[in-house]
Amino acid sequence: MSYSVKEILHLEVSPALGCTEPVAIALATAAAASVIKDERPDKIEVWVDPNIYKNGLAVIIPGTGGLNGLDTAAALGALYGDPALGLEVLDPIDLTGVRNACEYKKENPVQVNLLENHHGIYVRALLTYKEHQVEAIIETVHDNITSLTIDGKPVPNSKLLKEEQAHQADVSKLEEYIKKLSLDDLVMMIDDLDDDDFAFLKEGITYNMRLADYGLKHGSGLGVGMTLERLARLKILSRDMILAARIVTSAASDARMGGIKLAAMSSGGSGNHGLTAILPIYAVSDFIDCTEKTMLEAIALSHLVTAYVKAQTGRLSAVCGCSVAAGAGATAGITYLMGGTTSQMAGAITNLTEDLAGIICDGAKSGCALKLATAAGTAVQAALFAVHGVNVHSTDGIIGSSPEQTMQNIGTLSTQGMIDTDRTILKIMLEKHFVSANS
Repeated sequence: MSYSVKEILHLEVSPALGCTEPVAIALATAAAASVIKDERPDKIEVWVDPNIYKNGLAVIIPGTGGLNGLDTAAALGALYGDPALGLEVLDPIDLTGVRNACEYKKENPVQVNLLENHHGIYVRALLTYKEHQVEAIIETVHDNITSLTIDGKPVPNSKLLKEEQAHQADVSKLEEYIKKLSLDDLVMMIDDLDDDDFAFLKEGITYNMRLADYGLKHGSGLGVGMTLERLARLKILSRDMILAARIVTSAASDARMGGIKLAAMSSGGSGNHGLTAILPIYAVSDFIDCTEKTMLEAIALSHLVTAYVKAQTGRLSAVCGCSVAAGAGATAGITYLMGGTTSQMAGAITNLTEDLAGIICDGAKSGCALKLATAAGTAVQAALFAVHGVNVHSTDGIIGSSPEQTMQNIGTLSTQGMIDTDRTILKIMLEKHFVSANS
């Protein structure tokens, strides 16, 4: 089975409100709650895989005024979420709803359980009512509701189930397909973009620049983007294309990780991936004599390369995907924007991989803005090096003899070499969380 560039973009790129891990939990509880609409559950139970748990443990939930917690996401989804909105399930939430959800948690059990040995994205939500139990299961990708049952029996004719869609364009089948492609194949795909695709790609810029503008104006989260902007105005840092990419990308992450109620255009199942895949290219386009069409083609290529790397590493892992997946996409796109050849794009991906391969993912939180600043700046630097003939040799470390082999090696490192690292990261986070919760 083959996929067109349009199918890949629409499977891999979509709006998401807030970090997609707590959002997946909220979507699961909202889907279950939609089966019995006029009654609140007496009990909410959720089971999640380790990476959903890790990524959702500390990140702020959008529209809550700074609250975090997987149990909070579960309660908000069950009480006020709209599952028809997919990854924007929490859009209807207001502060009154947040207060009510917090009160609900005080009076009713909301339990989040860690499935320590489960691999791949998995969320199971079980809502207990006086006379019924409703269960929703999400698998493989964050919005893929594969099961919805009441008292153990399938809910008939549910429009929330993605089984038909998954049959027609299953993400796992897409990943198997895209793994077989070469960088040349991905570059050739952008010739098939049509006007609707270009409009969709422009929409992604609009989504993510809205976050960047908010972060720069309000200094949300850690305020990384605002601080870099201030340093440029004070002429402590020079405003070149590397700094411009770092400013806009980190500012968007500041807003998103700070819980601002604005959706991001995600890539590869992650909003922060989407910020990294899109915004550095948009920033660099101001420094280069290029058309809007070329810029949008570069962003499309970025999404394709990001999807390729994510197919190797898995949706969630111990490796920071914003660095090695979206970063690889961004540097390929920036090289394309500069008029680089496919060989130079390969060199840029190799340069970035050698630079950033060791960055760990220790969950979603405000500090991600620092990692996105690094990824964005390095993506520009790697592209500049490549077009000027600086390329890491295949004899170095995990670098392969081709860009495909290099990206496959990142996948091996992520899925095999860093399994214990992932467990250790989560163990540290859980111990810290336990201490703070009981202090």
